[in-house]
Amino acid sequence: MAWILLVCAGLAEVGFTTCLKLSENFSKPVPSAGFLALSILSFALLTRAIQTIPLGTAYAVWTGIGAFGTAAIGIVFFKDPLSPARVVFLLVLIGSIIGLKVASTG
Repeated sequence: MAWILLVCAGLAEVGFTTCLKLSENFSKPVPSAGFLALSILSFALLTRAIQTIPLGTAYAVWTGIGAFGTAAIGIVFFKDPLSPARVVFLLVLIGSIIGLKVASTG
């Protein structure tokens, strides 16, 4: 259950970073409210997950999901650059997240 909470926390992180971009420096109320709500949700879920999963593992997985998801959103929706090297490193990131899950005892 803690791993499900952690994945949801990471997805909420992707949501709040996307809302941060859409808020245009908090000048748009709806994305700004989305940023606030999703950041609170993300941290609440992370807090629950670290009750079972070791802190270092949980934090690395949470930030990894957030980094990968935010990069993917940037590429798909905001026309961020996509290069072969970027793809390789994003795949390495996913591999690292999976490795941390496999190696975890929590």
